Amino acid sequence: MSIAPCRAPILASMDRAQPFATAEDAWFWTMAALTARRDGARLGAGRGLVVRPCEPDDVVKCLDRLYRQRRIDLAHARIMRIWGERHESPSPRIPQEAGDLRLWREAMDRLDFPLRAKGIVGGPPRGMQEAEVVPFPGRNGSRLS
Repeated sequence: MSIAPCRAPILASMDRAQPFATAEDAWFWTMAALTARRDGARLGAGRGLVVRPCEPDDVVKCLDRLYRQRRIDLAHARIMRIWGERHESPSPRIPQEAGDLRLWREAMDRLDFPLRAKGIVGGPPRGMQEAEVVPFPGRNGSRLS
């Protein structure tokens, strides 16, 4: 009698998970996964080429929370869906896309913080760089030690 091999998927460890560089990258990944799911693909954690620290539904939940807090509205969500399905952002070089670009940037700026707080997006917050530490002078203009 032989023992049958285990057919359970081997999932990657979360300590190898690679966060996204930007909220925009996370959104494009989410839309690709949701489109694949809609088309019948079965998705699972840790099965892709790059291990991500979340599921597509986690990004959607952050978006839903922003909507319920009235930080984004249906116009933002519509633009995110349209451009997310195209897997590109509106171009600043095309005047007809100026309104879409404004809504896109607002939505990505507002989605950035909750995704960073959850570890889905890594690095410094969007548009910010590392701060310089400025010495604080003590009394009489001398430095404190």
